[in-house]
Amino acid sequence: MFVLPPPPRYPNGQLYTGMPGGALLETNNTLEHPTGPEYQLVVGEGTYVLRDDMHLATPPPHPSDAPQPNNNPLATTIGPPTAGTKLSTVVFAPKKPPQSQSLFRTTTTQSTRSNFASIQEESQGPKSDAGSTNGYGSRATFGDGNPALAPVAVKGKKKDERPKPKNNIVKSNSSFVSRVIPHESMAKRLGEHSPDGIFAFANVNRAFMWLDLSSPSDMKTENMTKVLFTKAHAICHDVNTFTQSTSHLDVILGFNTGDLIWYEPVSQKYARLNKNGMINNTAVNAVWWLPNKENYFLAAHMDGSLIVYDKEKEDAEFTPEESSPSPTENGYTSNGSTDAVPLPRQSRLNIKKSVQSRNQKTNPISVWKLSNQKIHGVAFSPDGRHLAAVAEDGTLTIMDYLAERVLDVHRSYFGAFLSVTWSPDSRYVLTGGQDDLVCIWSVADHSLVARCVGHESWVRDVKFDPWRCDERNYRFGSVGEDCRLLLWDFSVGMLGRPKIGAHRGSIGNGAPVAREKSHSFSAAGRMRSKSNLSTQPDDSLNGGEANGAAQGARVHGVDSKASTATLPPVMNKVVDSHPLSWLGFQENCIITACDNAHVREWERPKEGAGEEN
Repeated sequence: MFVLPPPPRYPNGQLYTGMPGGALLETNNTLEHPTGPEYQLVVGEGTYVLRDDMHLATPPPHPSDAPQPNNNPLATTIGPPTAGTKLSTVVFAPKKPPQSQSLFRTTTTQSTRSNFASIQEESQGPKSDAGSTNGYGSRATFGDGNPALAPVAVKGKKKDERPKPKNNIVKSNSSFVSRVIPHESMAKRLGEHSPDGIFAFANVNRAFMWLDLSSPSDMKTENMTKVLFTKAHAICHDVNTFTQSTSHLDVILGFNTGDLIWYEPVSQKYARLNKNGMINNTAVNAVWWLPNKENYFLAAHMDGSLIVYDKEKEDAEFTPEESSPSPTENGYTSNGSTDAVPLPRQSRLNIKKSVQSRNQKTNPISVWKLSNQKIHGVAFSPDGRHLAAVAEDGTLTIMDYLAERVLDVHRSYFGAFLSVTWSPDSRYVLTGGQDDLVCIWSVADHSLVARCVGHESWVRDVKFDPWRCDERNYRFGSVGEDCRLLLWDFSVGMLGRPKIGAHRGSIGNGAPVAREKSHSFSAAGRMRSKSNLSTQPDDSLNGGEANGAAQGARVHGVDSKASTATLPPVMNKVVDSHPLSWLGFQENCIITACDNAHVREWERPKEGAGEEN
């Protein structure tokens, strides 16, 4: 009779149960190469084939963690907050820049040129001649005009030398870090890494991994470094493309505890910010390095706050500042005199600390209260001028973050927005959310362009494919809870005609035209009142003020289905058995990741690798 072997025991002689006294079993990543029609994506340009399916080893709960109490027998999640598997990719020297780089321009077609020009003028303001050149021309950057934020020359520091954190994470005695496992030949691996190869960073629950996706198959499963945290779960991270080089990488991580880690993986140094929630004690849902800034990054907290930190500054207990900067910022408009006219409450940004504050010796640099509910995602426009943020309350907010003011507030058809991204030319914003829709928003027209119908559950991530975007056509993709990857081609000819000819998107004197309103539901399932969806211009935006229309935020209503164009996908397929949490496009492949830590690389069609869009 066959007898099952006894369960494994660990060095301390006890079984691992997740209870104190147990031990951790370190497992390895696995790599598979499945084949067959079910692992192919057929699109107009050819067939994408699954090249690699890597399953990242996810750690069990830390032994010091007591079992999570399950007070609700119907609860499906009783552990700490998690966001599935989130990746970021780094390529030091791509072989060929995307064709979409030519899209970075300051003019559009004749139909939208005037509106887009007005947005540029609003964004640049009186500081347009300041700042650095970042490839798109000379323009202002965040913090210009505040002498308290002027860089201080450090004696003995070389011009190209990048600052590093002070603490060694491998030898750390912090209770926040559980274990660090660097590759024994990491220096050799870095030296052999091709400049056009792909590095990837992944956060999965309480693990953070550094991977080399361009290494041979027998070495691909080996982590460059794996960091395990004791109890905190890494929810998000971002790599600073402005400072990255073959010898230096700045990575910021956000945790469910509110803590932030500045990590430099090459030197294995780290620093901890917002320690124990000193500035904000709510979870960090998204982090993003500010465009063309070496030190500043933005963290979106669970309480609806957007906070800008300096990676090198010390933290201090934060007290909101009552004073406001100039009257043309912070939700105020000028009426031609020295007085300030307050904007409507729903279009005002609650600035608890301005970037123009002279108190900049410690973190935070600035604090903005954007919503009363958690912010799910943020994204900076590629031209470095605007910020888009999506929240649990179903709002998409477009900000001129340099001037610290809101330009537009759009609302979802139903529930929360979960993800947001910009087109390579900064003309369009994509959102995905709990209404199972991907929405295309025009920044120049301040309007909804189309709703993309095809998902059967919540849309978790949306991204543009810069290698298949040109002056007239845009390719983007989306993934969601339905385990599906959808690819879309956006152009005027692809849009479905609305059922009725509603007047949409026309902006006169900076104020939106009232549209047909429709009821929609919040994430909690409650009906939104029509008063909250009003698009009628407020008094401060409709005459009487010299600059009211230019300075005020536009609060838009919900477009009905009948008045909105629809876009069908060009490819729709289930590509995983678990909900998908992340999507990325590279020159040679599409990468997807799921909640169960499967990272799959879909190789682009051979015949389309060098194709001109």
